[in-house]
Amino acid sequence: MKKLTLFAGLIFSALTFGQGSPDYGGGLKVNINEDGSKYFRIISWAQFWAQHNSDRPLDANGNEQADLNFNLRRARVLMYAQVSKDFLILTHFGLNSLNSGNMTPTGTGDASQLFFHDVWAQYSLGKNHAIGGGLHYWNGISRLNNQSTLNIMTLDNQRQAWATLGLSDQFARHLGIYLKGSLGKLQYRVSINEAESNNLQAAVVPVNGGAATYTGRRLLGSKEAGKTYAGYFEYNFLDTESNFLPYKVGSYIGTKKVFNVGAGFFLHPNGSVLADGLGNLSGEDVSIFAVDAFYDAPIGKNGGAITAYALYQNNDYGKDFTLGTTYETGSMIHGHLGYVLPVKTKTKFQPYLSFDSRKIDAIDDNASQFGIGTNLYLSGHNSKLTLEYQSLKYANSDAVNTITLQAMIYL
Repeated sequence: MKKLTLFAGLIFSALTFGQGSPDYGGGLKVNINEDGSKYFRIISWAQFWAQHNSDRPLDANGNEQADLNFNLRRARVLMYAQVSKDFLILTHFGLNSLNSGNMTPTGTGDASQLFFHDVWAQYSLGKNHAIGGGLHYWNGISRLNNQSTLNIMTLDNQRQAWATLGLSDQFARHLGIYLKGSLGKLQYRVSINEAESNNLQAAVVPVNGGAATYTGRRLLGSKEAGKTYAGYFEYNFLDTESNFLPYKVGSYIGTKKVFNVGAGFFLHPNGSVLADGLGNLSGEDVSIFAVDAFYDAPIGKNGGAITAYALYQNNDYGKDFTLGTTYETGSMIHGHLGYVLPVKTKTKFQPYLSFDSRKIDAIDDNASQFGIGTNLYLSGHNSKLTLEYQSLKYANSDAVNTITLQAMIYL
């Protein structure tokens, strides 16, 4: 007999232990046999933004834009099923950043369309190891490049940490195969993937004698520039985090005591292309390396907790590569710190700070970003409000200051 249950078992700790909600168990789980060893599970979440920015540029018609704007930042559904302990399949779909500028009258535009974020199948290789393939999120580089969007401590992830999004992958997901597991306290994930041809520079060609462009697979072919390689390794000094699913928790809100140190990489041979003075093309390897540390622990006996994270990342996208204010050849230091106030109530406050500094080779200058905000947890990460002020200073440009209020519900 099939049963519809709320389940808080260990197998779901990757998504549930870190939520910090007193009301929420393991989510909606549907058993398809009596003992629950065969099941599927469904979760859904939405994030809505009200954002104030007085520095918005003129629109396409030369008109001033409103300071206050609304944005459906994320709307997602994720489902995974286990027909035995040896097999797992996961699907994850939704949309991102729907706003007045990309909506269409009948909802048929690209921004309104649901698309798959993840679709992958996995096979067990014993108790602590597994291999899988598909459109997956078992990324390399850093913890932030594997960040869950359900439980980010800051308003959103540090954007440059999703270092290959739209360049070699589809929305931070690669199409390929991965191997993941643990050796005692050491956890690992490595992958070999296809590089994307139709990326953010799909219509770009390198200028003779100019900077590199991320066009290797399209201009040099899949034999020379078709594959990428990634890995991330971390050691769990205190509580061991779950690696059942790839999504890394941003803040445990005092429900675990974690101290992890990690290192990761991403390599794309001939991923970028240079043109010499005569227009002859040559490939440049894309290489990204990072080291990071994550600490999250309760403080005292009244519900206080600290979350701290530090990251150093070195980005080599090719000679003098830049794309907007998001991707640059250079290096980055990022850190954030949050503190859950020690109050004996269901509602919790978590003020936080974030800062990063980027060195940009192409302009021989820096970019810096500062954020200050607070989370109001109404029921852990499952129902929270976030208010954040952020200031971005890019080289000699004026600082861009943004205030955002986010409402999030995760079921």
